[in-house]
Amino acid sequence: MTLTADSKTLINALIENVSKVIVGKTETVELALVALISNGHVLIEDVPGVGKTMLVRSLATSTGCNYRRMQFTPDLLPSDVTGASVFNQKIGNFEFRPGPVMAQIVLADEINRATPKTQSALLEAMGEQQVTVEGTTRELPNPFMVLATQNPVEYEGTFPLPEAQLDRFFMRISLGYPDVDQEVSIMDRREHTDPIDELEPVCKPEDIIRLQNEADDVFIDVLVKKYIVDIANATRNHPEAALGVSPRASINLMKGGKAYALLHERDYVVPDDIKAITSSVLAHRVLLTPSARMREVTQETVIADVLNQIPVPGASVRGT
Repeated sequence: MTLTADSKTLINALIENVSKVIVGKTETVELALVALISNGHVLIEDVPGVGKTMLVRSLATSTGCNYRRMQFTPDLLPSDVTGASVFNQKIGNFEFRPGPVMAQIVLADEINRATPKTQSALLEAMGEQQVTVEGTTRELPNPFMVLATQNPVEYEGTFPLPEAQLDRFFMRISLGYPDVDQEVSIMDRREHTDPIDELEPVCKPEDIIRLQNEADDVFIDVLVKKYIVDIANATRNHPEAALGVSPRASINLMKGGKAYALLHERDYVVPDDIKAITSSVLAHRVLLTPSARMREVTQETVIADVLNQIPVPGASVRGT
């Protein structure tokens, strides 16, 4: 499989289009696109006001996918997420009214402000691309992606996401503050209008599905697969980790490596592809020991230490 010219043009157009709104964060935009091409979900964790919601809106607009937003609050119910049957007086029967989760790109805004029960309403949707309401299972559209924003857990009025929910997220990313020049550019672009209002789609949902299929065909050598497993095993045995990453994380790292290679116009995965996304894919899945948390050791520090420990293999290209 070789990356077609149309796919190269499409990927570059998507990154360029989203970057009209999200200034100076090309790496983060690429990571979000990696997750989309990998059919995964993203947790965007950062302080308020740095563009988390705008990233989701610009990605949805650029891809031509239908988009729904859920504002998570402590009083939000699971049925507000999945939908519910409502009695229709005109027809004298109950009819199902779908919830906002039944869209192609779903924003779960400030997800950690809802109770764990409501957060868990997303588990089936994220894991199996379906929802079961009142005994009836309904398929979700394709492509399907949940992007959840989250304020840091030390802020008041938040509920930490349970480990099972965190493990459903393909990756966790952060935008961070812009530098001086980037912030001036943001102010210039929004002095009179908002760039998101002028953004136009550059592709259709069918094009995203095609990219997903192309990523599936990207070659990954057995040595690179072993490298991924070695990384996963190292997190399970790290002295600062009470709980390492799951096999689901290894699978996600493999899929993400394929998508990252596709973004960089290759039909095979190299170890650097894996290293580039390891922290984003694995860090949020590592549960730190109490002593590590007391010493303010971060999950990213554990992943960086693991990457320094594991030798990088050579990987052969298909057919050589």
